[in-house]
Amino acid sequence: MKLLFDFLPIAIFFAVYHLSDDIITATMVLIPATVAQLGIVWWRQRRIEKMLLITSIIVIASAGATIAFRNPAFIQWKPTVINALFGVAFLLSPLFGGQTLTQRMMGKAVALPAAVWRRLNLAWVLFFFAMAALNVYVFSYYDEATWVDFKLFGMLGLTLLFVVGQALFLARHLSQSQSEEGS
Repeated sequence: MKLLFDFLPIAIFFAVYHLSDDIITATMVLIPATVAQLGIVWWRQRRIEKMLLITSIIVIASAGATIAFRNPAFIQWKPTVINALFGVAFLLSPLFGGQTLTQRMMGKAVALPAAVWRRLNLAWVLFFFAMAALNVYVFSYYDEATWVDFKLFGMLGLTLLFVVGQALFLARHLSQSQSEEGS
C-alpha cells in the first residue's frame, strides 16, 4: 500500500498530463501533490522518512525548474537523478555503519545471513541504476506522451515486479533459515 501511496503524485501528474496534453500544466500540479503527500505522511506518522524528504525536494526543485524555464527536460531527468542517488546510497551504505540499507530497513523484521543481505542490497543497487538508465533511454528515444506513460506504468510495473521477485528470493532464504533452526 505504501508503494502505491508513494506513486500518487506521479499518478496525478499522469492524469493531468493526459487531460491537458501539456507537461507544464501537469508539472504545476505535481508540486502541490508532492507537498500534500508530505503533509499526509506527517499528519499520520508525525515524521517523514529521509528518502521521501529527499525525493520530494528533488521533485519540487525539478518541477520548479521545468515551470520556470518552460523546459520539460528538468522533470524528465528527475527519475534518473532519484534512482541514481538511491543506487549510490545503497551501494555505499555498508561503508557507513557496516550494514547494508536493506538490512537497516528490514533487519528488525527479517533475520538473514550477512551474505544474503549483501546480495539483496546489490540487487537494489542494480535495479536503481537500471531504472535510471532506462528513464534516460525512454525520454531520449520516445515522444513525451510515451515517457509520461512509462513514468507511471513502466516504472511502477517494473518496481512491483522487482519487489515480487525480491519477496520470492526472501521467502526461499527464510524457509532455509527456518528449516536450519528446526534441525
